[in-house]
Amino acid sequence: MSITAQRLTVTRASGSCGAEVSGLEFDGAFDDATIAELRAIWLDHGVLFLRDAKLPPRQFLDFAGRFGTPVEYPFVRGLDGFSQITPVIKEPHERINFGGVWHSDTAYLERPPMATILIARETPPAGGDTLFADARAAYEALSPGLRATLDGLRAINSSKKADASKTREDRQKERGAVTNAEVLEASHPVVRTHPETGRKSLYVNLGHTSHFDGWTVEESKPLLDFLFAHITRPEFTCRFRWAPGSVAFWDNRSVQHYPVNDYHGHRREMHRITLLGDVPV
Repeated sequence: MSITAQRLTVTRASGSCGAEVSGLEFDGAFDDATIAELRAIWLDHGVLFLRDAKLPPRQFLDFAGRFGTPVEYPFVRGLDGFSQITPVIKEPHERINFGGVWHSDTAYLERPPMATILIARETPPAGGDTLFADARAAYEALSPGLRATLDGLRAINSSKKADASKTREDRQKERGAVTNAEVLEASHPVVRTHPETGRKSLYVNLGHTSHFDGWTVEESKPLLDFLFAHITRPEFTCRFRWAPGSVAFWDNRSVQHYPVNDYHGHRREMHRITLLGDVPV
């Protein structure tokens, strides 16, 4: 299974981030030139969207492997035979959706994922969109004084922060790999420099960032709350509507996401792959 392209068409999803790419054919051997072009588009726009991708699990894993090294998610077991593919499912009776807050994936790891690739397998008739926020644009919009203050700070990211941990409880009951009692924590710079583009971005998120390193939670809260709200301002975001076969591929180093929970009574199933990242600097 591979991807070739006759001619790629790139349509911007918003003024800040996101681009939908058409003109791909999932029908043969992976074409190196096409993969390189997709990576360049992805680095530029932060999020890359594809439609009608014919990628069953093996081919989905092969596709992801052209951009990096797939890794297992620490809290939920992957698909049988494909441990690096995490099923993200919300059943019709469930009220809470997995990862249902603004967040950057697994920021509590020393080496958070470089990227996340999500493919839709089953979608509700309406709703279930995902919002994305460009933390590069958010950083660049700050005043010089605040940028200078943040440049020297680090923040603690925890898997136990309730904003995110409560959203994975149902999944852990069914396919748990690590218990919620096990706490994973990491200290990362508040302002992260992208290792490939050199652009700076804000690297704090509502789901996992608990406080600034060396500060108390109470001291950290006012500034963190401002940053959480600032990053997700409408002008820094884009919105993606899913259909079976849709793919979203985002740069976890500079983009945050939020799955909208507005489809109660309907089932939604996605498959997720995360790619090995580096230590944030």
